[in-house]
Amino acid sequence: MNERRAAQRQRVFKAGTIEFDGSGVDCTIRNLSPIGAALDVASPVGIPHEITLNIASSNERQTCRIIWRKENRIGVIFAD
Repeated sequence: MNERRAAQRQRVFKAGTIEFDGSGVDCTIRNLSPIGAALDVASPVGIPHEITLNIASSNERQTCRIIWRKENRIGVIFAD
């Protein structure tokens, strides 16, 4: 299997919040790299293409673009 990611991701299990349009959706961050992450959500329906990811444990916020969606998982790349 070929790895298509530009940077290796580290497996994690962190709480987060996907923020958009003044609202928030809880998520679990499943893997993380300097350039992106995979997020588990109850449902990706209604989550827009551009979001802010709030990582609770490190009090960090990242502006992101969604690059793929599968069932209850979303792949994001961090915006520059």
